[in-house]
Parts: sequence; structure tokens; C-alpha cells
Amino acid sequence: MPNLGNTRGISKAALIGIIVVVIVVAVVGAYVAVTYHPKRVTPPPPTVTKPTVTVVSNTTITLAPPNPNELVDLTDVASPDCLDPATGFWTMDSPIFNVVYQELVTWNGSDYMHVVPMLATNWTVSPDYKHYILTLRQGVYFTDGEAFNATVVWFSFYRTIIMGQGPGVSNYGSLLFHMSVYSQTGYAIPWGACHALAYATGNNAYTSNYTLCAYALANVLSNFNVQNQTIQKLMAYPNQAVVVLGPYEVEFNLIHPYMYFLLDIASWWGAVVPPAYVDAHGGVQPNTPNSYLCQYGMPGTGPYEISSVTGTPGEFTEIILKINSNYWGNNYPQGTLPVLDQPGHIQIIDLKISESHTNRVEMFGENQAQLDYVSSPFLDQVYSAWSPYNQYFPPTTIVHENPELTPECIMMFSMNTQRWPTNITDFRLAIEYAINYSALLYTYYSPLLNTTLATYYLGPFTPLNPALYNPDNLPFYSYNPNLAIEYLNESGWEGDFYTVLPNGTVIGNPSGQRLPSIPIYVIPPVTPQLEEQLEIVSQDLTAIGIPTSVSYVTSSEFDSWTSPSVSGRLIYGVGWCADWPDPIMQIAISILTGSLPTGDYAWYNNPNVTNLLYEAAFTTNLTEQVQIAKQVYSIVYHDAPYVWIPDPVPYFLQQPYLHGVIVTWTGYYYNTMYYKPINITVVTYSNGTKTVQISG
Repeated sequence: MPNLGNTRGISKAALIGIIVVVIVVAVVGAYVAVTYHPKRVTPPPPTVTKPTVTVVSNTTITLAPPNPNELVDLTDVASPDCLDPATGFWTMDSPIFNVVYQELVTWNGSDYMHVVPMLATNWTVSPDYKHYILTLRQGVYFTDGEAFNATVVWFSFYRTIIMGQGPGVSNYGSLLFHMSVYSQTGYAIPWGACHALAYATGNNAYTSNYTLCAYALANVLSNFNVQNQTIQKLMAYPNQAVVVLGPYEVEFNLIHPYMYFLLDIASWWGAVVPPAYVDAHGGVQPNTPNSYLCQYGMPGTGPYEISSVTGTPGEFTEIILKINSNYWGNNYPQGTLPVLDQPGHIQIIDLKISESHTNRVEMFGENQAQLDYVSSPFLDQVYSAWSPYNQYFPPTTIVHENPELTPECIMMFSMNTQRWPTNITDFRLAIEYAINYSALLYTYYSPLLNTTLATYYLGPFTPLNPALYNPDNLPFYSYNPNLAIEYLNESGWEGDFYTVLPNGTVIGNPSGQRLPSIPIYVIPPVTPQLEEQLEIVSQDLTAIGIPTSVSYVTSSEFDSWTSPSVSGRLIYGVGWCADWPDPIMQIAISILTGSLPTGDYAWYNNPNVTNLLYEAAFTTNLTEQVQIAKQVYSIVYHDAPYVWIPDPVPYFLQQPYLHGVIVTWTGYYYNTMYYKPINITVVTYSNGTKTVQISG
């Protein structure tokens, strides 16, 4: 048992005290246990040694023109056909014409539907859109010192029309001269000019003898003396196309109301030229180009002038422009003129024409050219050659696209409707269905951009005005060789010929003549892309029994095809571009009426279609225009004068240090362009990383 002997002799009170002390101590101990937190001791961090990163290299690459006073342009894959704005009519002409010659009005640079002043300072338009009065700019001179005034305007417009070349005939017919007179007599004569001659000279024979009138007017223009009272009376006669109202005021009187007339004269057929210089270099003849002016051009009022040419019309290889140091725009404070009127910035423009594909790739890649063009499948070649800059810029930096301008043009494979066998509708329909349209479109595929830089439009309109484009939704012609053979067989009986298919089958009339090889004409140079397209077309036609060969014709030779009998039966790759946004007047009328210089490469001339189109052109009622468009589409679709081939998206190559590039309906203007070098700073660090900073 336990020993309890130590409790004897302790009083009850003492025992209670002891108990209290024990309890208090216990409570205090519990409190301390709950509230006491011992201080934690954090161990020191480990010692870490960071690697030292240093700059290994700091390099600045400057991307700038090798010659700041010169711009090299390689975009013309074919030669301008003529350096006279009354005759030159190819898109290749436009960069030159835009800055050497000037018009009364010009594009405002951002809105294609309106114009701004150039050689005219202001104007008024009658409510019926038939009368336009323009006040002219004073203090303007041609580069040879000849003064600009109202008589120069009268001279220039009448010269352009009476010469009867593409620019005048295509753009002023039914506006400033009667197409009916032109069709009957072969002369484009400004309306009222014959009566003006009779009034000024007293010889009424001019009003009934159009040949006499045409040559008399040409004689006046070739001996243009504004001090001569007869010529003064002639220009002041009120009832004619162009009237001189005063030294710096002219009036245009139109045959039909036309609200887009100012847009019409904003292009180079509205350019003014120096009368004295023209008269000293061949003068003016009806229906005849001036060979000297086609070769060398002439003084203009623009910010540049022609310095030298190498080659001949249609076969130029180089044209050099130099800045016009006496340009009238130099007299205006900076920023006060419309953008396209401004003086030039770059002293020399060197157009190198028809350069080989290899040269185009190398010269742009090596920064020897500022503007360039290669076919879309080969853009990657240029980008690869553009070294070392391709390390720092994406491909879109150098590819200047203008997709909004794609409907401006329509591309065609024309079929001469007046020559055998393309004069047979079934023969033309056979060609329509023989072609592999998907294969043609694929030739515009750009691996670099991963897109196809072309589209198809079913003519004769493009979506310049969406309401007029294919309003009945007709299907595009399809690739259907069997249907093509059926049409070709029918045409063989109609045209008394036969042909043999690759499998030996004879189609057509076996008692007729064998279908000969038909040349496909093309304007050189033939790019790899065009060569591929010609191969596709030739193979497709051979597959249905139409033998072909490729023949070449220069742009100037092409312009000489002024009758269907001498024009090629098949012409590939011809296009027509609207010079202002009117698909009726500027596309459909041009390619379906008239003759080849006006764009009717197929010599179509369907009187019903012609009447419908002119009716539509001079009405402001859109509903009526749509109904006419439906009729025209139906007729042309079944007559098939053209194969509608892919329409390329407009683009060109541009060095990124070239600024101020403004593209209008008639191309770009060199005077707006200027250089701003780019600095590329590349810093390389010892850890292998890089930073790139681009400025400029």
C-alpha cells in the first residue's frame, strides 16, 4: 500500500492555500503556452553567381536608294506605243504622260469620283450636264517657253479628235464629235467645227463636204496663228464642241448630257500640248499619228520632261525623264496645290522597259531598282533575292496591292467576228467551252502571299457599278471539252471545214477543207506566266481539234490593225481599262462598238448592242440602265466575241524607303514620290539573343 505518512500535521486552511497556488500556476502556465511564439531564425540565402550578358555586336543597316537623285522603274513589261498623248493608248504610257503632260483637271488622289484643279482653277457645270465652262490657270508655260492659254486648249482637243487615234475616238465619241459622221465618213470631226469654218471663212462647202472640212481643220491646226482673225473667229464660234470665251476661259459643249465629263478629261487625252512645237514637227493630219512626236514626245507643262529615249515606238527599251526646274508649281507655297499638282522631288526617272525576268528579280533584290513587277508566281524569287532585308520585313512590305482597282480592267482572249473561221458563232462557243479556266486562274497563285492575285469577271461589264454587273446572274462559261467538240462539229458544217481530234475522229464537214493552224497573237515580252497561259490555251484547243501557233506583234504594230481583214483572228491577253469609273461608257461601249483602236478587238459591232449601250450611257435612270444591261448581257453571252480570262489584281513591287506613291485610275505619278531611308539596328548579345529596331 502507499505510504501516506507526509500529510499528517497540515491544517485545512494551509491545504486550501496550496491548492490555490497550484491552480494559479497551472493557469499561468497554460496562458504562456498559448501566447508565446519563439522567434524564427531565417537562414542566409545561398550565394548565386549570375552570368554576365554583354553586347557582342551592334550593327546598323541602312536601306536607301543607291542614288538619291534617281528612281529606276522596271514595271513596264512592254513598251509604250507612242509618246504623243493624242496617239499613245496603252497603260504602259501612263507613268510618262502623267508627269510630262497635264490636263485641265486631275484626280484628287483619294476619291476616284471627283476631280481637283490642275491647269484650270475653277469651273461651272450646267444643270443638264451639257455645258462646262472652265477658268484657266495663268502663269503656266511649256518647257520650251510657249505660254498656256485658252487657244492652246482649243488646239489640243481639236488636234486629238481630228487625228482619229485611239485616245480621241474612244473617249470623245458622242460627246465632242458625232460617231455617226465618223462611221459614215471615217473622220472624227469636233461637232460644229465645219459650221465654224464656214462662218469664219465664208465657204459653206465645209458644212457638206466632210473630207474638205477635216483637211481644212487640220490645216488650221498645222498653221496655228492665234493673231489671225479668221482663226480667232473660228475659235469663238459659239455652236461647237470647244469655244474660246476669253484668254483664260473655255467652254465645252457636249452632244449628250454626261455627268462624268470632267473625269473623262482628267486623263491624258485631255492633255494640252504646245501648238508651235507641234507645227514645227510635222503638224496635224486627219487620221494620222505624228511619227516624230510618237518617237520623241514634246514639251509639256508637267513637273518632268522627257530627257532621252532609246528604241522606237512599241520597242522602247529606256526612257529617261528629268525634273522640270521651271515648273509652274514651284511658284506656289508648299501644301497649297492639290497633291498631284505638286513639284517633283527626285531629279531623274529612269524607265527601263521590257527587262528580262532575271534582271527584274536581281535589280530589285540588289536595291538597284525602286519600282518593279514580276508575275505573281515568282514574287517569292524577288523576296528571296531581297537580302538581307527579307530578314527584317514581311513580304507585304514590298508588294503594293490595289485590289480596289481590280474592276477597272477586263482581260480578254478576243476572237475576230469578221474573219473566217472565228466569224462563226459556234466556233467561238467551242473555244469558250474548251478552256480550263481553273488552270488559267492558278497561274496567278502566289506561294509567297498564299493567295491568287486575280479574279474572273463575266463581261462586258465589271463591278465598277455593282448594279449593272451580270444582273441576271448568268453562269460563267465552264470547262466542258465534250460540249466544245459539239459546237466545233456544228461550226465545221457551217464553215465548210473539218478537223481531226487527237484520237483520230473526224468532226465537221469531211468534204470541206481541213482547218488550218490559227495564230494566237500576243504582245511581247512573253513572261513565264504568260507562256504558261498560252500553253494551257494551246493544249486545250488542240484537244478539241483546233490547231494553233503563237505569233508576236508589237504594241505599235497592233495599233495599225485598223480593219478586221488585217487584224488577228485570235488575240490573247488584251485588256481594256476604264479611265474613269463608268462601266458603260468606259468598258462596254469600248469593247463592243467601233473598231480596234477603241478597244473592240473582236470587231463585234452589233448594231442592236451599240444602240442599247449608248441609250444606257446617256441616261441617269439606274433602273433603266439595269434593264438595258440585262439585254446586252444576254446577247453578248450567246454571241461570245470574247473569252473572259483572269483579271489580275493590280500590284507592283516597291522599295519601302520610297514614299508618296499614290495610285489613281491612270497609274502613279512620279512627282509625289520621295525617299526616306530606313535604318535597321541589330544588337546581338553574348547569350545568343538579338533585338531589331527599325526607324525611318
